[in-house]
Amino acid sequence: MCKEIKGQKLFGSAIILAGGRSSRMGFDKQFIEINEKRLIEIMAARLSEAFDDIIIVTNRPEMYSCCKCKLTSDIIKGKGPLGGIHAGLLAAESEFVYVIACDMPYINIEYIKHMEGVIERRLEAVEGADACITLKGEWIEPFNAFYRKNLNKRIEEHLESDKRAVYSLLKRLNTVYISELEARRFSPDWSMFFNMNTMEELRRYSQVTQEGKPNGKIQIL
Repeated sequence: MCKEIKGQKLFGSAIILAGGRSSRMGFDKQFIEINEKRLIEIMAARLSEAFDDIIIVTNRPEMYSCCKCKLTSDIIKGKGPLGGIHAGLLAAESEFVYVIACDMPYINIEYIKHMEGVIERRLEAVEGADACITLKGEWIEPFNAFYRKNLNKRIEEHLESDKRAVYSLLKRLNTVYISELEARRFSPDWSMFFNMNTMEELRRYSQVTQEGKPNGKIQIL
Protein backbone atom coordinates (compact mmCIF):
# COMPACT_ATOMS: atom_id res chain seq x y z
CA MET A 1 0.00 0.00 0.00
CA CYS A 2 1.07 3.61 -0.61
CA LYS A 3 2.89 5.05 2.41
CA GLU A 4 4.73 7.99 0.82
CA ILE A 5 4.13 10.55 -1.92
CA LYS A 6 7.29 11.91 -3.55
CA GLY A 7 9.27 11.07 -0.43
CA GLN A 8 6.80 12.66 1.99
CA LYS A 9 5.22 10.41 4.58
CA LEU A 10 1.53 9.84 3.87
CA PHE A 11 0.35 9.88 7.50
CA GLY A 12 1.91 10.75 10.83
CA SER A 13 0.71 14.26 11.76
CA ALA A 14 -2.29 15.10 13.94
CA ILE A 15 -3.74 18.49 14.85
CA ILE A 16 -5.63 19.27 18.05
CA LEU A 17 -7.58 22.51 17.66
CA ALA A 18 -7.58 24.31 21.01
CA GLY A 19 -9.18 27.58 19.96
CA GLY A 20 -12.80 28.66 19.98
CA ARG A 21 -14.85 30.88 22.26
CA SER A 22 -16.29 28.10 24.49
CA SER A 23 -19.29 30.40 25.06
CA ARG A 24 -21.69 27.67 26.19
CA MET A 25 -19.15 26.16 28.60
CA GLY A 26 -18.33 29.52 30.16
CA PHE A 27 -14.54 28.99 30.22
CA ASP A 28 -11.73 27.98 27.88
CA LYS A 29 -12.09 24.24 27.23
CA GLN A 30 -8.43 23.75 26.41
CA PHE A 31 -7.64 24.09 30.13
CA ILE A 32 -9.94 21.37 31.47
CA GLU A 33 -8.23 18.99 33.87
CA ILE A 34 -9.61 15.57 34.83
CA ASN A 35 -7.98 13.56 37.62
CA GLU A 36 -5.27 16.24 37.83
CA LYS A 37 -4.33 15.75 34.20
CA ARG A 38 -5.10 18.20 31.43
CA LEU A 39 -7.63 16.73 29.01
CA ILE A 40 -5.72 17.95 25.96
CA GLU A 41 -2.62 16.09 27.20
CA ILE A 42 -4.68 12.93 27.69
CA MET A 43 -5.83 13.30 24.08
CA ALA A 44 -2.27 13.91 22.85
CA ALA A 45 -1.06 10.77 24.63
CA ARG A 46 -3.83 8.75 23.00
CA LEU A 47 -3.05 10.19 19.57
CA SER A 48 0.63 9.30 20.00
CA GLU A 49 -0.44 5.67 19.55
CA ALA A 50 -1.11 6.48 15.89
CA PHE A 51 0.91 9.65 15.15
CA ASP A 52 4.45 10.84 15.82
CA ASP A 53 3.89 14.53 14.96
CA ILE A 54 1.21 16.07 17.19
CA ILE A 55 0.41 19.76 16.80
CA ILE A 56 -1.69 21.87 19.15
CA VAL A 57 -3.17 25.01 17.59
CA THR A 58 -3.75 27.44 20.46
CA ASN A 59 -4.05 31.16 21.10
CA ARG A 60 -2.37 30.59 24.49
CA PRO A 61 0.94 28.87 23.70
CA GLU A 62 2.48 30.23 26.92
CA MET A 63 0.23 27.83 28.86
CA TYR A 64 1.94 24.80 27.29
CA SER A 65 5.51 25.28 28.53
CA CYS A 66 5.73 21.66 29.75
CA CYS A 67 4.02 20.14 26.72
CA LYS A 68 6.08 18.00 24.34
CA CYS A 69 3.73 18.62 21.41
CA LYS A 70 4.46 21.06 18.61
CA LEU A 71 2.66 24.38 19.21
CA THR A 72 1.35 26.90 16.69
CA SER A 73 -1.25 29.69 16.55
CA ASP A 74 -3.64 31.01 13.93
CA ILE A 75 -1.85 32.91 11.19
CA ILE A 76 -5.10 34.22 9.75
CA LYS A 77 -6.79 35.50 12.91
CA GLY A 78 -10.45 35.43 13.84
CA LYS A 79 -11.60 33.00 11.15
CA GLY A 80 -12.80 30.11 13.32
CA PRO A 81 -11.92 26.43 12.85
CA LEU A 82 -10.67 26.87 9.28
CA GLY A 83 -8.06 29.34 10.52
CA GLY A 84 -6.88 26.72 13.00
CA ILE A 85 -6.80 23.97 10.39
CA HIS A 86 -4.79 26.26 8.10
CA ALA A 87 -2.18 26.95 10.81
CA GLY A 88 -1.96 23.28 11.73
CA LEU A 89 -1.49 22.15 8.13
CA LEU A 90 1.40 24.58 7.69
CA ALA A 91 3.12 23.07 10.74
CA ALA A 92 2.40 19.42 9.84
CA GLU A 93 4.96 17.04 8.37
CA SER A 94 2.82 14.38 6.65
CA GLU A 95 0.85 14.58 3.40
CA PHE A 96 -2.49 13.86 5.11
CA VAL A 97 -3.17 15.34 8.52
CA TYR A 98 -5.65 14.18 11.13
CA VAL A 99 -7.73 16.95 12.76
CA ILE A 100 -9.69 16.84 16.01
CA ALA A 101 -10.98 19.46 18.47
CA CYS A 102 -9.80 19.66 22.08
CA ASP A 103 -13.32 18.95 23.40
CA MET A 104 -13.64 15.56 21.62
CA PRO A 105 -12.18 13.13 24.19
CA TYR A 106 -13.21 9.78 22.72
CA ILE A 107 -10.45 9.08 20.21
CA ASN A 108 -11.06 5.95 18.15
CA ILE A 109 -7.73 4.65 16.83
CA GLU A 110 -9.41 1.84 14.90
CA TYR A 111 -11.49 4.35 12.96
CA ILE A 112 -8.46 6.54 12.32
CA LYS A 113 -6.73 3.53 10.74
CA HIS A 114 -9.88 2.84 8.71
CA MET A 115 -9.86 6.38 7.31
CA GLU A 116 -6.19 6.02 6.42
CA GLY A 117 -7.05 2.83 4.52
CA VAL A 118 -9.86 4.61 2.66
CA ILE A 119 -7.44 7.36 1.57
CA GLU A 120 -4.77 4.87 0.50
CA ARG A 121 -7.25 2.96 -1.65
CA ARG A 122 -8.34 6.21 -3.33
CA LEU A 123 -4.75 7.09 -4.13
CA GLU A 124 -4.00 3.63 -5.49
CA ALA A 125 -7.06 3.93 -7.75
CA VAL A 126 -5.67 7.28 -8.96
CA GLU A 127 -8.87 8.99 -7.82
CA GLY A 128 -7.06 11.26 -5.40
CA ALA A 129 -8.33 12.85 -2.19
CA ASP A 130 -8.17 16.26 -0.55
CA ALA A 131 -10.02 15.31 2.62
CA CYS A 132 -11.71 12.33 4.28
CA ILE A 133 -14.88 13.29 6.14
CA THR A 134 -17.66 11.37 7.87
CA LEU A 135 -21.33 12.03 7.18
CA LYS A 136 -24.14 11.98 9.73
CA GLY A 137 -27.27 11.93 7.66
CA GLU A 138 -26.92 14.98 5.42
CA TRP A 139 -24.54 16.72 7.85
CA ILE A 140 -20.78 16.47 7.92
CA GLU A 141 -18.41 15.87 10.82
CA PRO A 142 -15.51 18.27 10.11
CA PHE A 143 -13.35 16.87 12.94
CA ASN A 144 -12.13 13.33 13.55
CA ALA A 145 -11.20 13.73 9.89
CA PHE A 146 -8.22 13.99 7.55
CA TYR A 147 -7.17 17.00 5.46
CA ARG A 148 -4.40 17.16 2.89
CA LYS A 149 -1.45 19.37 3.83
CA ASN A 150 -1.41 21.20 0.49
CA LEU A 151 -4.91 22.58 1.14
CA ASN A 152 -3.47 25.57 2.99
CA LYS A 153 -3.54 27.72 -0.17
CA ARG A 154 -7.14 26.74 -0.93
CA ILE A 155 -8.11 27.56 2.65
CA GLU A 156 -6.41 30.97 2.41
CA GLU A 157 -8.38 31.77 -0.76
CA HIS A 158 -11.60 30.57 0.89
CA LEU A 159 -11.06 32.76 3.95
CA GLU A 160 -10.01 35.77 1.87
CA SER A 161 -13.37 35.55 0.06
CA ASP A 162 -14.97 35.97 3.53
CA LYS A 163 -16.14 32.36 3.71
CA ARG A 164 -15.52 30.55 6.99
CA ALA A 165 -17.65 27.41 6.79
CA VAL A 166 -15.77 24.13 6.50
CA TYR A 167 -18.73 22.64 4.65
CA SER A 168 -18.61 25.18 1.81
CA LEU A 169 -14.88 24.51 1.36
CA LEU A 170 -15.33 20.73 1.29
CA LYS A 171 -17.93 21.03 -1.48
CA ARG A 172 -15.23 22.53 -3.71
CA LEU A 173 -12.64 19.84 -2.95
CA ASN A 174 -12.09 16.23 -3.93
CA THR A 175 -13.59 15.07 -0.65
CA VAL A 176 -13.98 11.41 0.28
CA TYR A 177 -17.12 10.85 2.36
CA ILE A 178 -17.63 7.93 4.72
CA SER A 179 -21.28 7.12 5.34
CA GLU A 180 -22.85 7.17 8.79
CA LEU A 181 -23.71 3.49 8.43
CA GLU A 182 -20.08 2.59 7.79
CA ALA A 183 -18.80 4.82 10.61
CA ARG A 184 -21.22 3.36 13.16
CA ARG A 185 -19.51 0.00 12.75
CA PHE A 186 -16.65 1.56 14.70
CA SER A 187 -18.70 3.73 17.08
CA PRO A 188 -22.33 2.55 17.37
CA ASP A 189 -23.15 5.28 19.90
CA TRP A 190 -21.33 7.97 17.87
CA SER A 191 -19.15 8.77 20.88
CA MET A 192 -16.08 9.31 18.69
CA PHE A 193 -17.78 12.50 17.47
CA PHE A 194 -19.00 13.61 20.91
CA ASN A 195 -17.87 17.10 21.86
CA MET A 196 -18.36 18.77 25.23
CA ASN A 197 -20.20 22.08 25.02
CA THR A 198 -21.79 22.35 28.47
CA MET A 199 -20.83 21.69 32.09
CA GLU A 200 -23.36 18.84 32.18
CA GLU A 201 -21.63 17.13 29.25
CA LEU A 202 -18.27 17.62 30.96
CA ARG A 203 -19.58 16.08 34.20
CA ARG A 204 -21.02 13.15 32.28
CA TYR A 205 -17.67 12.52 30.61
CA SER A 206 -15.77 12.80 33.88
CA GLN A 207 -17.87 10.03 35.46
CA VAL A 208 -16.06 7.51 33.29
CA THR A 209 -12.96 9.04 31.77
CA GLN A 210 -11.04 7.75 28.82
CA GLU A 211 -8.53 6.29 31.26
CA GLY A 212 -11.27 4.22 32.88
CA LYS A 213 -11.21 6.11 36.19
CA PRO A 214 -14.71 6.68 37.58
CA ASN A 215 -15.86 9.98 39.09
CA GLY A 216 -13.02 12.03 37.64
CA LYS A 217 -12.23 15.24 39.49
CA ILE A 218 -12.80 18.26 37.23
CA GLN A 219 -10.53 21.29 37.47
CA ILE A 220 -10.16 24.37 35.29
CA LEU A 221 -6.73 26.02 35.05
